Amino acid sequence: MAKAKSKTVFFCKECGYESAKWMGQCPACKTWNTFVEHEVSTAAPGKGGILREHHETAEPKALSEISLSEEDRLCTGIGELDRVLGGGIVPGSMILVGGDPGIGKSTLLLQACRELSARGQAVLYISGEESLKQIRMRADRIGQFGDGIRLLCETNLTEIGSILKKEKPDVVIIDSIQTMYNEDVAGTPGSVSQVRESTAVLLQLSKSLGISIFIVGHVTKEGTVAGPRILEHMVDTVLYFEGDRHASYRILRGVKNRFGSTNEIGVFEMRGEGLQEVPNPSEYLLNDRPKDASGTVTACTMEGTRPLLLEVQALVCQTSFGLPRRQTSGADLNRINLLMAVLEKRLGLHLGSCDAYVNIAGGMRIVEPAVDLAIAMAIVSSFLNLPVNDKLLAFGEVGLSGEVRGVNMVEQRVNEAAKLGYEICVLPKSNAARVGKVKGLKIIAVESVRDAIALIKK
Repeated sequence: MAKAKSKTVFFCKECGYESAKWMGQCPACKTWNTFVEHEVSTAAPGKGGILREHHETAEPKALSEISLSEEDRLCTGIGELDRVLGGGIVPGSMILVGGDPGIGKSTLLLQACRELSARGQAVLYISGEESLKQIRMRADRIGQFGDGIRLLCETNLTEIGSILKKEKPDVVIIDSIQTMYNEDVAGTPGSVSQVRESTAVLLQLSKSLGISIFIVGHVTKEGTVAGPRILEHMVDTVLYFEGDRHASYRILRGVKNRFGSTNEIGVFEMRGEGLQEVPNPSEYLLNDRPKDASGTVTACTMEGTRPLLLEVQALVCQTSFGLPRRQTSGADLNRINLLMAVLEKRLGLHLGSCDAYVNIAGGMRIVEPAVDLAIAMAIVSSFLNLPVNDKLLAFGEVGLSGEVRGVNMVEQRVNEAAKLGYEICVLPKSNAARVGKVKGLKIIAVESVRDAIALIKK
């Protein structure tokens, strides 16, 4: 049999744009130095490729003929995972789970397999990185498993495709996509071409057989899934597992979801027996908050439909160098510089000769402008060395004129503050009309950051 011809092409690692020659800048996504060279097979479609399917010709259906029900979603039995997925797993969907090595991706998915198998779902766990004994050792550490989960150590997609067509499980775990390889594609496992084509094969199998497939993907040093960026465009849902692997907390964040919100997060705690859900992350993040310390203020941010209370810490001191140092952890450095400029211009505070360090306690990373007011109050509190009331919570966006602008979902934020025992809530004046009387909570509406800072000096 004649060997399939191959040719060399160049394509962009970010967006997948293909070209017959190398280019410095991608014409599609405008990024520089992202073109890589790979050999591709020129075999005719359907000539022995594993994408070929033996089924009846598909026929179009009217939209009204397609029925939906709540039962269409599979409950994983892990509430935080179901929340991020939008209520459960949609049959026939493809879900990419990315995260740093050792963060707990495989542990989370193995726990989900246990819960799914206990609910009568047929689960197939395919590993290209661990042996069957290694998976069994990790499973024994997590807990008892039933007979509904089956294990397979294989990296050849031809073999995997044959097994999926034969077994037809409900849920499949691929750990990881960087270890899979397609015999019809040139390149070693983990290369850009292999990752792209392997995902395309799994996607076709998922849609044609109605199997929900979880794909584990390693991340680069920039924090994105290794491989071409087109990988994220191909799948239905992209989840990132975040957190410091030396700490106990983990955050599962949805950055793409065709079947639900992309702003939801799930919070877990890593223990010896596996990952445990944290049903009330606000209380968890505020556990070790110091009392009567300057430079600390409680803020409220929204992650999807969930209000999160967190501690904003600031340390401001006179600099020992010619150029003041500014450093942040969990907040945007440019936003901190902007807020300090507003405080210096509008309130006359001499912060230009001070080092400033801002930290979001608990390892959270917050980009919502609603935490601006709390950050500004924490900076001034540290600068003046005056503590803020421990029972005070603040939220609001700060503008360049020093005004405090309104934010969304005010009622949820205020109710969460009252539930956790806070007594004072500082919020934008434009939002005050939407908030009624809350038992045990004093509402203070402020028009400018100057009004909020005046509360510190009392």
